[in-house]
Amino acid sequence: MEPVEIAEDGVLLRPFRPDDVPDIVAGCADPLVQRYLDGLPSPYTEADGRWWVAQGAPAAFAAGGAAYAVTDPADGRLLGAVGLSHPVPQRAQAEIGYWVAPWARGRGVATAATRALAQRAFATGTARLELLTHVENTASQRVALAAGFRPEGVRRGGGPVRGGGRRDLTVWVRLADDPPGPSPRPLPNLPDGRLTDGVVVLRPLGPDDADDMYRLQATPEVVASMVPPEMPAREDVDRRCAGAQSQWLVGRSAALVVRDAAGDAFLGGCSLVHEPPASQAMIGYSLLPEWYGRGYATRAVRLLTRWGFDHVGLARIWAGTLPENLASQRVLEKTGFRREGLLRGRLLGAEGTRADSTVYGLLRTDPRH
Repeated sequence: MEPVEIAEDGVLLRPFRPDDVPDIVAGCADPLVQRYLDGLPSPYTEADGRWWVAQGAPAAFAAGGAAYAVTDPADGRLLGAVGLSHPVPQRAQAEIGYWVAPWARGRGVATAATRALAQRAFATGTARLELLTHVENTASQRVALAAGFRPEGVRRGGGPVRGGGRRDLTVWVRLADDPPGPSPRPLPNLPDGRLTDGVVVLRPLGPDDADDMYRLQATPEVVASMVPPEMPAREDVDRRCAGAQSQWLVGRSAALVVRDAAGDAFLGGCSLVHEPPASQAMIGYSLLPEWYGRGYATRAVRLLTRWGFDHVGLARIWAGTLPENLASQRVLEKTGFRREGLLRGRLLGAEGTRADSTVYGLLRTDPRH
């Protein structure tokens, strides 16, 4: 690709210049950029910035890729970088990536730069662009969606970690004939970022909830209703909390924490697992035992099902319980679910056994309690 200037959506993409070095160093030394770009030198020095301008960026163009400075067209200041790497000419494919400096965040810079370079790549013969993000980097995944990329899955161990090891990467793809974005979201954001009835509040699960979620899932009463009934390892809980928002963005599941609206005490968790082909979803929920019997689970299920029908557009929501879990069945019945039957041996039990599942369903057209 020839290093021509590209202007679009309030940003100007141009080749790097020597006077960009101070801003390159400040941007690449930023903790957030360092966290998600393992290939950057650490610490990032002025010598690294000079090398990039003189050798690194020109080498990207020479190899069939691109490395652009993203700048403010009004004053010329560097806002970040965007580029193409790993070109595969026989497949007309390349990988697009970006970083944004701390002083430019929240202005749509990454989205504008990604759209602009993608348009240039498609106009010059690229048919497929991949965008790889860390599973926990939801800000970058939102950029991917806004720029017209669609999720394709997770590349296990797809990226090396600075200092050793490997990490999973989410794969986002845009084809030359795809719309420029934003891509549709099967699971939209919550209204105002939460659901509440004034008594309980449901908020998206995130990394900061790991301690509370481990405490919940290590409680014997909760473990007994899990499938299989085994306490999870702490690292598995940490991983689930770190990746929960990514699962939401790609449309697989919406995991939430349940809190007391008055005092913000942690009550438990709930989730909606999306099944798009059938326009339905499965819900699950659990509370800490000290909050049993106060109607909080009923309130949480009611809020979650209303959101599923009214905002996600589901036609059916279902849940399964162990036959002996009468308390969970009462919660479902109070919110309008109807018992639909018993699935024999559907669930994994303890020590390789199987357990039955009582299935409940709620249709969009059913009365809501």
